[in-house]
Amino acid sequence: MIFCHYNNLFLGQKSHRWFILSSSAASLEPTLRNAKEGNAISLCFEGTKERVRKMFDKVDLSVSSYDTAWVAMVPSPNSHQDPCFPECLNWVLDNQLHDGSWGLSHRHPLLIKDTLSSTLACILALKKWGVGEEQLHKGLDFIESNFHAANDENQQTPIGFNILFPSMLKYAKDYNLNLRIRQAELVSMLHKRDSELKIDLGRNSEEFRTYLAYLSEGIGNLQRWETVMKYQRKNGSLFNSPSTTAAALLHLPNSSCLNYLHSILKKYGNAVPTVYPLDIYARLCMVDSLERLGIDKYFKEEIRSVLDETYRFWLQEEEDIFLDITTCAMAFRLLRLTGYDVSSEPLTQLFEDHFSDSTGGYLKNTGVALELYKASQIIIHPNESALEKQKSWLTHLLKEQLSNGVMQADRFNRVISQEVDDALKFPFCANLDRLENRRYIEHYNVDCTRILKTSYRSKNLGNEDFLNLAVEDFNLCQSIHQEELKQLERWVVENRLDKLKFARQKLHYCYFSAAAALFSPELSEARITWAKNSLLTTVVDDFFDIGGSKDELLNLMQLLEKWEVNVGFDCCSEHVDIIFSALRNTIIVVGEKAYRWQTRNVTNHLIEIWLDLLKSMFLEAEWVRSKSVPTLDEYMTNGYVSFALGPIVLSTLYFIGPKLSEDIVGSCEYNKLFKLMSSCGRLLNDIQGFEREAKEGKLNAVMLRIIERNGATTEEDVIGELKVEIEDTRRELLRSVLQRNGSVIPRDCKDLFWKMSKVLHLFYMKNDGFSSQHEMVGAVRSVIQEPIILK
Repeated sequence: MIFCHYNNLFLGQKSHRWFILSSSAASLEPTLRNAKEGNAISLCFEGTKERVRKMFDKVDLSVSSYDTAWVAMVPSPNSHQDPCFPECLNWVLDNQLHDGSWGLSHRHPLLIKDTLSSTLACILALKKWGVGEEQLHKGLDFIESNFHAANDENQQTPIGFNILFPSMLKYAKDYNLNLRIRQAELVSMLHKRDSELKIDLGRNSEEFRTYLAYLSEGIGNLQRWETVMKYQRKNGSLFNSPSTTAAALLHLPNSSCLNYLHSILKKYGNAVPTVYPLDIYARLCMVDSLERLGIDKYFKEEIRSVLDETYRFWLQEEEDIFLDITTCAMAFRLLRLTGYDVSSEPLTQLFEDHFSDSTGGYLKNTGVALELYKASQIIIHPNESALEKQKSWLTHLLKEQLSNGVMQADRFNRVISQEVDDALKFPFCANLDRLENRRYIEHYNVDCTRILKTSYRSKNLGNEDFLNLAVEDFNLCQSIHQEELKQLERWVVENRLDKLKFARQKLHYCYFSAAAALFSPELSEARITWAKNSLLTTVVDDFFDIGGSKDELLNLMQLLEKWEVNVGFDCCSEHVDIIFSALRNTIIVVGEKAYRWQTRNVTNHLIEIWLDLLKSMFLEAEWVRSKSVPTLDEYMTNGYVSFALGPIVLSTLYFIGPKLSEDIVGSCEYNKLFKLMSSCGRLLNDIQGFEREAKEGKLNAVMLRIIERNGATTEEDVIGELKVEIEDTRRELLRSVLQRNGSVIPRDCKDLFWKMSKVLHLFYMKNDGFSSQHEMVGAVRSVIQEPIILK
């Protein structure tokens, strides 16, 4: 379970042969059996998707014994001798659990504090109106038998428990309820409450005043109720909390508070949840979960509807977004990444007002901090220094919380501890979709119980259908990926690329990067094109670096320029023969397939992309041979092309879906996206490969900047400067990808530039992961080879 402030099928290795075309002969019986299996799984798949779709229409939320009891205590405006909400009192009478407690059924053994709080609130409601003698005594017995848990630090502690529960004990004493508990335990609790209140009341910060206002039922007559009412929302509530709102009505009349409670009971009948409404947050959680599980593609229309509505609320400055820091952080992140124009100012202001200077543990909830951290990474404008400051502060906080062992010691926080660890290890810019999907699936908890003042559950926040659909989809896609990899292995042999001993054999890495970024079944041609061109650029890079003579390099370029050549006669060596033949065959095949997607001939563009790359690589080789030292600007102008992403990304764009006209391909926006992406990659590569390339006598951005300054700067300083340049370039790339106004390139196509940027940041996060023999092996296996097995 994950407990936090609300913010926070094994398929085996069946090959799904009904989906993948096979050239091998098969008997009719296995074919029919596979077809039946396929139909059964397909029907199950569709049924699960339909149930999930319906969840967008209604937010499921459990009712709260604690809050219902407080509402039951509100007297009628017409007679203080009668309850204003007798239906709530009746609910308390009818919903005691078999052990004498009130609260969520099937509770976890570490939720005893929550149950004690709910049970005592229900007892107070019964006592106030003089009903339910039998239930009252059973409730007292439960509290007496379990009171030790109230001081147990291993128990999960609801928000404000150390104030609310002792205060209710005092109310019980005022009602002459005979609770047989050890005096020492009672004194300990009351002392803890008084100490916390004394400290908090002495502080003059808005966040503490807000916190104590939220816990108003525990402050009682000490509360300044007129001041508390400044927190009243447009819907009449205090903090969307029925218990806080009911507590206000116990001390002063307010028609808006009364109308708020009536509105909840009109929807829920005779009980209330612990927070209402929760619709915006719950639906955003659904969107976030479906995206992180990798199954958002099945619910595009529903997700678009949720985000459109959220954006309208954002523009209207809806309280349920701008008065809740977690909802605001999630809305900001999801909206900005989808391309909506949202400013970071509301989020950073909330952070400054209610989080950054807090020393109260209740506000430093790890789930809240994690959501804020994720939002703070989505920086796209140069003037977002406040968001940068927020990111830095939260990075430090999360590392501190992770290292001090508190999260690991708390059994409930083990899942969120893993999430924090993943978020810090794999920042947004290096978080490949399929790797994140797998991690999230493996740690996803279907019983996502949340705790405010009391625990609650919502199927929108944790759902078994989400998990089953995600596992089914992941393993199905993986089986397709395995077939595609076999096809590519045959392609390598057929094109004799395995005969080139000087070339790095990186097929699995090349295909992994494609499958991790473009995993959907319908993107098969895109993955194959990405992987083939990725492998070919690796071969060509090694040929220009170490495998080929100057004559061979010139010969290869001339062959590509002429195109219509006699391979056996015009190639000057076997190496040139193999490489040119592989290039030519691949360009022809990709061109033919792209024609079916684009309904126009793009072969000449594919040739042009490869020629640009070969020319840029040749220039670098000539610099090295002649011992020429270009300026850093000259190096980068050539280097972003020689980094060899052109054949990979620009060719793959033709298989993403949208049609790309010659005007789009020739646009400034198209070239800008390519240059930004490639420049990031070139600098990342140069930073990680600086020492190796210096020994090999190769040019490198780090070395060139040191040379330009006549050695008056250190390697560390230069690397630091280049990292800042990478960050600025990456942010400009993301801003260009997200930009809607004036953009001529379809968003799905622009996303490919960002996906490749993520691949690069992952591979070069620690060292040169692409050249390493072992660095990325685990990631490759998790995406391509190992199916997900739920324990």
